[in-house]
Amino acid sequence: MEFEERLDALASKVKSQAGAIGTEEATKNAFVMPFISTILGYDVFNPLEVVPEFTADVGVKRGEKVDYAIVRDGEVQILIECKASLGELNVEHASQLFRYFATTNSRIAALTNGVVWQFYTDLDAPNRMDAKPFLVLDLLDIDETVISAIQKFSKESFDLESVISAAEELKYVGALKREIAGQFREPSLDFVKFFTTRVYEGSFTARVREQFALLVPKAASQFLTERVNERLKAALGAGVPARALPVTSAPVVEADISADAEVETTVEELEGYQIVKAIACAEVKPQRVAHRDAKSYFAVLLDDNNRKPIARLHFNGRQKHLGLLDEEKVETRYPIDSLEQIYEYADAIRTAVRRYA
Repeated sequence: MEFEERLDALASKVKSQAGAIGTEEATKNAFVMPFISTILGYDVFNPLEVVPEFTADVGVKRGEKVDYAIVRDGEVQILIECKASLGELNVEHASQLFRYFATTNSRIAALTNGVVWQFYTDLDAPNRMDAKPFLVLDLLDIDETVISAIQKFSKESFDLESVISAAEELKYVGALKREIAGQFREPSLDFVKFFTTRVYEGSFTARVREQFALLVPKAASQFLTERVNERLKAALGAGVPARALPVTSAPVVEADISADAEVETTVEELEGYQIVKAIACAEVKPQRVAHRDAKSYFAVLLDDNNRKPIARLHFNGRQKHLGLLDEEKVETRYPIDSLEQIYEYADAIRTAVRRYA
């Protein structure tokens, strides 16, 4: 299996079993050891590669242990501290990692609950573990842009210098993406004030603040919608009927596509949805084509029915994929480099619509 396929397989296991794992030891056995073994490629039963309950006395802290140490050429390279899979991760859980980081040759430390992996290094001060991770891998919502960095931790491709050199960019780009998404979901006072003072000449009073707290997110939403329509109109130049342009959306609620506050619908996903809808409307009325967003993919459905999938958009990573399902609900993912390439699969999309219509 390729690296990404192994990662997807483990992610499926985590998704199905995470709710049943309640202890740290169970987390290690079910999720952490398989990650070290199948994803990173180290022999968990070889103490020359993986040392469980690693001990290195630190000052007055005698006998304190780190859950795993990964060793290469006799030197500790990666330290791993584990918590139960149902628990939240925060930097307070990493006290042993902070102490051990300075007393070993390790430049990489990982804090995990088996579901989320937070990777740390020493960007802020040499030989002192940073307070914030430079890389976060969530197995329930894999960001494909970090997969290549994760692969560099593996036994086969271990490239410490490459990881360290890219760590600063990974850290700040990831943080900025999360901050921007958060501001669009729930604008802060500073965010509202920033835009208000550029269009409103009066004082930023409490009344003005209350007014623009509603107007700023509304304007942002309209701006994103207009960008979607602009891209769609350009794509419609290929001859897709203009009647497909109107946008409808459906509630993101279903048993196997859960409504989750952490799900973030992107502009590109909405653009892709518009294109799929434009193609589907050759077979059915526009109002029958709906969408739902989940952590792992963006679904386009007929009649807002999860049993009638038209297509799936996998746009979370660097390489975008269009997912199409056959009569047996077996999905095939086709790589696309631009949204306009979706039109190349118009026949398959229309076939899927006719299957349920």
